[in-house]
Amino acid sequence: MFKQPKEDARYSWTAHSFVKMRQYGISESRIKRIIRYPQRTEEGIALDTVAVMQSAGTKRYQEVWVMYKVQSVSGKEQGAKKLKIITAWRYPGKSPERDPIPQEVIEEVRKLL
Repeated sequence: MFKQPKEDARYSWTAHSFVKMRQYGISESRIKRIIRYPQRTEEGIALDTVAVMQSAGTKRYQEVWVMYKVQSVSGKEQGAKKLKIITAWRYPGKSPERDPIPQEVIEEVRKLL
């Protein structure tokens, strides 16, 4: 009884992201909240991707990560952007910090939301 996320003007979803959301019990609204208000933002492991994280649970021993890519949208609005959600996962414990994203890139993504 897990609802598949809906495509809209801001978000698109891969089949892989849906499978992982169902596997880890992460809802569409939780994914969007993590993207809007991340505790940490890093460069994704895949080319041209961003990974964002929020702590999960009351004791903060677990993290929920989302990896997405900013895409240009062809059609009506020239220069419009859309976030393609690639995957999501739970990390047990606290993950080590890696390559942080520059602040100007973070601000550009926030303007899309």
